[in-house]
Amino acid sequence: MMELKRILWPTDFSKNAEEALPYVTALSEKFGSEVHVLYVIEELAYHEPWYGDFDSAHIEKIHQWEKKKAKERLDQICESYLKGCPLYVRHIAIGDPAKEILKLVDEQGMDMVVMSTHGRKGHFSYGSVADKVMRNSPVPVVTVPIGQRK
Repeated sequence: MMELKRILWPTDFSKNAEEALPYVTALSEKFGSEVHVLYVIEELAYHEPWYGDFDSAHIEKIHQWEKKKAKERLDQICESYLKGCPLYVRHIAIGDPAKEILKLVDEQGMDMVVMSTHGRKGHFSYGSVADKVMRNSPVPVVTVPIGQRK
């Protein structure tokens, strides 16, 4: 019998990402799995400083504000949608979303990733983050198509 001890649900807080939640909760309830919820803050200073160097203190202030807001939103999601799950763990990371998802898979020993095919910025049927995760994940990745169910 397959064991699913830890399920990762990456979210960008979009309605699209939320469409994976019923699958996350159903799997968690069926297998008694922990649900790890990850929000990735995109690194602001990642881009080339074409117009001069970024003020690191200003970027740190923005990151702290975004972490605070992300924690509030994760708390809200977990309390509202994941009450039936035996355990949910919140994670916030800064960096490239696909890399941070794959990093957490390795670090926390995830058994499965459940995510929507695209998030907030998705204009195509498959997003770049979902594609990178699917192609590089050492564990199964369940992708939930957006807007396909009637």
